[in-house]
Amino acid sequence: MFAAAWADFTLNIWLYLSMPITSGVVGFVTNVIALKMMFHPLDFVGIKPPYLGWQGIVPRKAGKMASIACDTIVPRLVSEREIFDRLDVNRVAEEIEAPIVELVDQILEELMIEYEPTIWESLPIAARTLIAKRVKDDAPEVVAAVMGELKDNVESIFDLKDMVVSTLVRDKALINRIFLETGKSEFRFIANSGFYFGFLFGIIQMIGWSFYKADWQLPLFGLLVGYATNVIALHMIFRPQAPVRFGAVVVHGLFFKRQKEVSRDYARLIADEIVTPSNIIESVLKGPYADRVFNMIAKHVKKVIDDQSGLARPFVAWTVGTRRYIDMKAAAATRIVQHLPAATRSIDRYAKEAMDIAQTLASRLEVLPPPEFEGMLRPAFKEDEWILILVGAVLGLLVGVGQLLLFTVLAKAPATVAAVSALVGAGVA
Repeated sequence: MFAAAWADFTLNIWLYLSMPITSGVVGFVTNVIALKMMFHPLDFVGIKPPYLGWQGIVPRKAGKMASIACDTIVPRLVSEREIFDRLDVNRVAEEIEAPIVELVDQILEELMIEYEPTIWESLPIAARTLIAKRVKDDAPEVVAAVMGELKDNVESIFDLKDMVVSTLVRDKALINRIFLETGKSEFRFIANSGFYFGFLFGIIQMIGWSFYKADWQLPLFGLLVGYATNVIALHMIFRPQAPVRFGAVVVHGLFFKRQKEVSRDYARLIADEIVTPSNIIESVLKGPYADRVFNMIAKHVKKVIDDQSGLARPFVAWTVGTRRYIDMKAAAATRIVQHLPAATRSIDRYAKEAMDIAQTLASRLEVLPPPEFEGMLRPAFKEDEWILILVGAVLGLLVGVGQLLLFTVLAKAPATVAAVSALVGAGVA
């Protein structure tokens, strides 16, 4: 039996040697395709309904993934109060004084022209300048007062989890980037390991084929290669969670071995792309508690307007009409809130340094227990991992069928050549 197998091997050596290489290529390609299917396309491509098509697992589950990550991050690792408590209200007022003063100037001019152009135009320039100066002088104090009130009521006006989830659902490319950058080494391992494991399976396939040739053998091995390379790679990334020593060899899940590096990358992306001062301000002004924030700011804006009217308030109200006076104060508050995101850009640098989200998150993620660390990134797409494994298995099966057809054709080739030669020889004779 061994002699026959060896004779067949030497006779078809290149055919046999192609098996490990083909198997390695199949393992690599199926793993790469599985990875691509995790992240692409960003939006559903196909026919819907009945939803015949595909959307990357990560973009499709962006909301769920972000929500799961936030359950770990908020409030255990960082909370809304901790973020706001690091901001000095007076420093914030100082940082945005110039753009706020410019904004007040613009809004004052717009409102007076819109509501009472005759009265405003009839006022001497000196009077208009004085009114504008008095309002602008109060601006820093009002900003500090609003910031103080925001800090005191931060839990009731700012939802950090809602902000993170909303940002990632809106920007699916960003959640892809978070996974791809933090898990770059693991994904590279999945792709490359497909070839190495596939090559090893191919050697087994080669030995088995030399002793026993059955039509089902090559398709079965192809299916096993496509299936096993994905399963083994995923298992090696996430298991074991803690280092396990086998003599001189230490086995440790790749994801956990790199916990410090992953933590730094993850925290940097969260701080630079999601929990930014600009996003926080926008979330406060437009998030689920926006009405509360508007009422808070409106209260201070209306008070400034009333205070600056002073003794002349009854006269002003009588001149422009009480209803219009109230409407004008409401319009002032509305426009200030609308322009605040742009006006507060100047605090980005200070706020980012003061909040120090990147360092805070990184230091706390580094010491997170392995099950919770894995829970930040894996669970939401874990339930669909079977799809990727199935795709790998099906692709491997198809390649195995292709191998079988090729081998069948090549096996018949010598007999065909011999028959043709015999016919030619007979014709010549």
